[in-house]
Amino acid sequence: MNLLEKFSLDDKTALVTGGGTGIGRAFALALAEAGADVAVVGRTIENLKRVKKEIITIGRQSLAIKADVTAAKDVNRMVNVIIKEWGKLDIGVNNAGYVSWSNAEDMTVLEWDKAVDTNLKGVFLCAQAEARVMIQRKYGKIINTASCSAYRVNKPQKQSAYNASKAGLIQLTHSMSVEWAPFGITVNSITPGYTLTPIVDKDPIKQYIPEWLKMIPMGRMCELEELKPAVIYLSSDASSYVTGHDLVVDGGLIL
Repeated sequence: MNLLEKFSLDDKTALVTGGGTGIGRAFALALAEAGADVAVVGRTIENLKRVKKEIITIGRQSLAIKADVTAAKDVNRMVNVIIKEWGKLDIGVNNAGYVSWSNAEDMTVLEWDKAVDTNLKGVFLCAQAEARVMIQRKYGKIINTASCSAYRVNKPQKQSAYNASKAGLIQLTHSMSVEWAPFGITVNSITPGYTLTPIVDKDPIKQYIPEWLKMIPMGRMCELEELKPAVIYLSSDASSYVTGHDLVVDGGLIL
C-alpha cells in the first residue's frame, strides 16, 4: 500500500451524527469523497435526506437516520440499522452538539443539562454503541468533535456549560482510547476553531465575528473545506498509530 492509498476509505462504512448541516455535513461529504458509505444521523430528517442525496451523487451509499443522541434507545437503533443494512461499522464520527449563550448566574438547569447531555453524554452513548460492534471485529475508528472552548474561554459569548462539556469530551476521548486500544479501535477528537458555517453568517452571531478575528493569529475563520482532511486522516489507515489525540484546526486560536 502506497502513501496515498493509506488515506483511502474504499469499502469502509461510516456514520456522522449531526450530519445534516454545518461541520457534520462537511465531514459526511468528506468521508464519501474518500470512498466510504456514510449514514447521516440527526433530528431533522429533511436536512439528512438532502445530505444523503449529495452522498449518493458522489457515488457512495447513504442512510438518513433520525435519532436523538441523548437517548440510548435511539443510539442503539442507529447502530443496529447500519449493521442490518451494511453488515459492519468502521467509522463513527460523533459530531452532534449544542450550545447556548447565557450568563452563568442566570443559566437554567435545563440549559446546563441540554449542553452536557448532548455534548458529553451523547458522545459517550454513541461511542459506546459504536465500540460494541467494533470490538467484535477488532477494528474501528471513533472521532469526536471537540472545541477550542475546551482550552480557552471564548468571548464575548458566555457559554460555561458548553465549555465545560467540551473539556470533558476531550478527557472522555482520552479515557476511551486507552480502554479500547487492545481491541484495535482508535479514539480521537477534532477541535475546530471559529468556523464559517451557515449559522455563523446570521444575526445575532455574525456581529461577533470582528472580535473573534482579532483573537485568531491567521486573521480569518476556518473554511469547512479545511476541516475535511482532518476527519479523513483520523478515519483512515494513515492514522493507524494515533489514538487519544485531539487534532486542533484553529488557525492558532488556542495559542
